[in-house]
This record gives sequence, C-alpha cells and structure tokens, in this order.
Amino acid sequence: MSVGLDANCVPILDLTAINARLEHASSAEILAWATETFGDRLVATSSFQTQSVPLLHLLAGFAPNTEVLFLDTGFHFPETLAFKDDLTTRLGLRVRSLRTERGHDAFRREHGELYRRDPDHCCYLNKVLPLQRALEGLPAWISGIRRDQTAQRADVRIVERVDGRFKIAPLANWSEDDVQAYLQQHDLPSHPLLEQGYRSIGCAPCTRPIARGEDTRAGRWAGLAKTECGLHDPPSS
Repeated sequence: MSVGLDANCVPILDLTAINARLEHASSAEILAWATETFGDRLVATSSFQTQSVPLLHLLAGFAPNTEVLFLDTGFHFPETLAFKDDLTTRLGLRVRSLRTERGHDAFRREHGELYRRDPDHCCYLNKVLPLQRALEGLPAWISGIRRDQTAQRADVRIVERVDGRFKIAPLANWSEDDVQAYLQQHDLPSHPLLEQGYRSIGCAPCTRPIARGEDTRAGRWAGLAKTECGLHDPPSS
C-alpha cells in the first residue's frame, strides 16, 4: 500500500484510521504493517530485559532486517550485557549499541554519580540524547512499551507521532501474563536477575529487587517520584 510523503519524506498517515485497524491486530500483523509502510527506514529499541524478549523474538521472525538499538549507558548490570549478547546470537538480531557522545569513562570523570544527584539529567545524557541522534532522518521506530506498565503508558496508542516521527508499540495491549505465556510457548529465556526479584531492570545504581506485593516497576528509581527515563514522553500530536 503506497502512502503520500511530506516534505521530510515522512509518510502522511491517518492515525485515527490506522489505530482503529491495528488495535485488535496481532503483534505480527502490526510489524508487517510497519515494515510495509517504512521499509528499511525503520528501527527498534530494546532494553534487553525479560519483558523485551517477546518483541525481539517477533522482530527476528517477522522483521529480521530491522536494526535494534540498545542504550548502553555504562551503568548496566553485567547480567544485562551478557543477556543481550546471548539473545543477539540466539535470535540472529542486528543490534547497535548507543552511548553518550563523550563515552563512558569521560562521563564518569565529568559527572561522577550524577544518577544520585539528578537522575533525570543522567537519563537525558545517557539515553534521550543518544537515541535522538540515532533516530535523526528516520521516520519511525518500534518500542516494546505496554499500557499496563505505568500510568503514563496507560493510554499509549499502537501508532503515535512523537517529535516528528512515528512510534509503533506492537505490544501495547499485552499484559504481564501475555509476556509470560509467550516466553513459555516459545521456550525463550528470562533475564538472569529475574529470579532474584528484579522484575523491571534498568541501570544498576537505579534498580533494586521488589518485595512481594509491590508493583512490577517499584524497583526503578525507588524512593523518587520518577517513573520514566524520558524516552516515552507523551506524543506531540
């Protein structure tokens, strides 16, 4: 299906109609639509934790040429980096790691433990800016966010326009149970820290295990009002 392009070669899409059509489509069908619409100008992002695995498996099966961007902040658990390498090989993924412009060592020398003093700014420098640079000139990217993860994500649409490009969430209407069922159905691995109580895993200094009965993301930036790193701000239109 051909679509018109704007002055920046970004497809002109009727988001209301598209979301109505894709709301009850399977994740594979959503990925098929995305690859048909954007072709090789489409990338995906992944944090390579347990809940990331279904999307990575779907990409390997239905959009194998899609590059996967990983935000290597320099503060990840060693287990996360090893899990990323294992999944990359196991699924045959095309993964590119993104880092702060000056590199990890220079960042630590200049900013020290910025994650303690100003975690928002730390996320901005290590996640938001590197992703913005990687997305320059691209019309669309795929994210694994779900509506059940945070209050801010509760109203996310399958396709949104954010900062002039389209953001696609093939798993938007999945639940935690859907993730676990998919992992079991396809015999897929879990992040090695999951068994230690880490249900949502980010940078090591800002992540702790959760206690029984706590929200899945309670271990992220514990004790702070912060619940997002800045990558998933509401759409601009």
